[in-house]
Amino acid sequence: MNYHVLTLFPEMVEQGCNTSIIGRAVEKGLISLEAVNIRDYTENKHNKVDDYPYGGGAGMVMQAQPVYDAYQSIASRLEKKPRVIYMTPQGRVFSQSVAEELAGEEDLIFLCGHYEGIDERVLEEIVTDEVSIGDYVLTGGELPAMVMIDAISRLVPGVLNNADSAEYESFHDNLLEHPQYSRPEVWRDKAVPPILLSGHHANVEAWRREQSLIRTAKRRPDLLETADLSEKERLFVEKNLAKGREI
Repeated sequence: MNYHVLTLFPEMVEQGCNTSIIGRAVEKGLISLEAVNIRDYTENKHNKVDDYPYGGGAGMVMQAQPVYDAYQSIASRLEKKPRVIYMTPQGRVFSQSVAEELAGEEDLIFLCGHYEGIDERVLEEIVTDEVSIGDYVLTGGELPAMVMIDAISRLVPGVLNNADSAEYESFHDNLLEHPQYSRPEVWRDKAVPPILLSGHHANVEAWRREQSLIRTAKRRPDLLETADLSEKERLFVEKNLAKGREI
């Protein structure tokens, strides 16, 4: 997986992505990260990349030319036209399913906007996907890009040490993850659930699945509408969780 980030703040992206699991994946060559400074491609002698919006209004708008030329510096090196993701509150909401979809690409270009946005003409020319990480406004697209890169990278083979980690975390089958416990067995008079100490793997997995159902119903019931559940599990949700059963 090769990430290319079009940004006014390449250092921010590089520093944010070159640590922890993602940083180790870069070192191992499992993923690559290229932060391209849009300002390097401006034709303005003062290195400006923005100007006043036509029609008036507050703020400044990023100009089409430097954005397009920065994009071309990447696209011209690739064998096929890449997907270009523009982070905007107007886009579809990022989710685990979107991450899984994007993880199948060989190259992804992230376009990070600033100010009051980017000239619509260049967005129409190069952007293939508009994506939002939530219904709020940030100062720029770098943080959303890093969020997406982190989520997508976890799905790239070899990035996680445990191959099962990505499959059995929150949002697997559109359910939240079950509770997790570690040593000591008792902490502040709170004991680990006995089932986890039984050594009976089938029973442990059944308990974890049940806890995922309970937790999802309590915290994100909206996810159950599209969750991959058996008829027995749907009945469990309807009968037990409607009664306010606790974990």
